[in-house]
Parts: sequence; structure tokens; C-alpha cells
Amino acid sequence: MEKLNIFIVEDESIVAKDIQNSLTKLGYNVIGFANNGLDAIEKITELKPDLVLMDIMIKGSMTGIEVSEKIKETMNIPVIFLTAYADEGTLSRAKITEPYGYILKPFKEIDLHSTIEMAVYKHQKDTALLKERDFLYSLVENKDDDKTKDILFVKSNSRLVKVYLKDIYFVEALKDYVIINTETARYTVHSTMKDLDKKLGNIEFARVHRSFIARLDKIQSIDNQNVILENEKKIIPVGGSYREELMQKLNLL
Repeated sequence: MEKLNIFIVEDESIVAKDIQNSLTKLGYNVIGFANNGLDAIEKITELKPDLVLMDIMIKGSMTGIEVSEKIKETMNIPVIFLTAYADEGTLSRAKITEPYGYILKPFKEIDLHSTIEMAVYKHQKDTALLKERDFLYSLVENKDDDKTKDILFVKSNSRLVKVYLKDIYFVEALKDYVIINTETARYTVHSTMKDLDKKLGNIEFARVHRSFIARLDKIQSIDNQNVILENEKKIIPVGGSYREELMQKLNLL
């Protein structure tokens, strides 16, 4: 396993050296130092470390919090604040930058190690989620493409699973989630009915109730208050405000 590359921003050279010694003992690789904000941004941009240990009060016109904001704007690098300041005002300003940790001086090596490992793990998870989100957004943006317009990718057991729209029977709302039902599987997705209704389109699907979306070609029959789906024989209520729109989408005689 490769060593983690860490950059230290600290204006006290003795303290910086002490932090470096601790990191080296813990098995990390220190790739650079800076004692002011401008120098820190320039070197971090060039070196692209895996993680930054950032003192809040540093030399120059920028605080460590301001440097962290610049890093967040331009680079996907986790920052841990390492500082002697624990007052409420400093904490409030620091948390706005969404750091991956906050360690008070004087620190213990075990605290340094555990905070770094947790920060790296969380950052990896956050990065994976961003990639997944961007991938899903790209599918939505390109949904008119022949290769993607008839499918959805849904998360199931930490994997993205391809679901063909033609296989969906109905969708049901459940608080902050929706359940996509096919003949052979159910997928629970963190989404809203409004968002999913938009992604499914209004040609092959119909919102029949505030809590249900049905695929039109899966409807076997309709009575005054319900839709009955074929094969599954699932009965779905029809909301009064959705009935007229449903009737308009059906090929009636």
C-alpha cells in the first residue's frame, strides 16, 4: 500500500518539524511545508497531496480557514485543521469550509492517526458518491441518446444496476425514498416522485396517485378507484386529481 502524501501548513517551524516526525513515525509521507496562505496554495496546487494539515492562525494576510476555502473551490483535497484555538467563534468559521477533521494542540499521535485515517476514508466515499452522481446526471442529460433513453441506473447493494424502463411495473413513494418495482425485483432509491416522474417521461408512464406511478402497458384494467396491473395483479389507487390525465394517455374506444 502506498504511503499517504501529506502537506503541512504551519508557521512555527519547530511545531511543523514535530508534526513531520509524528507523521513519519505513523507511516505517512510529508511532501511539503508552508507557513503562509499564498505559499500554501501555490505549493498544494503544484504537489497535489492526498491530505492537508492546516493550522488556522498562520503568517500573512490569509488565515488557514481562508486557505482551506480556496483549496475547496479549486481542488478535491481533504483538509484537517490542527490548531490551538477551540473557541466557539473559530469553530463556527472553520466548519463552514467542511473540514475532514479538527485536532487541538497539543495532540497525541493516536489522535492524529485516527483523524487522518477517518478523513481519508470519508473523502474516498465522498469522491465515489460525486462520481456516481455525475455519472447519473450524465445519463439524465443524455437520455435522448438511443443507448440511454430506455434505461435507468439504480443503486443496489453498493452497485449500479441497469433497469430497462419496459420492465418497470410501477413506482411507489415511501417517505424520502421511492421503490421501483419490476416483475422480478424491487429497488429502493433515495429520490422524490417528482424527480423520478420527470426521468421516466410522460409517454409510457402515468402518475396515477401522489404515491404511485404506473407503466401504461402494464395496466390490465381500471375501475372507478383503482388500477389493476397485469401478471402481478397489483391494485393501485387512482387519485382524483390524476384520473383525467390518466384517461387522456390511454387509447380509449
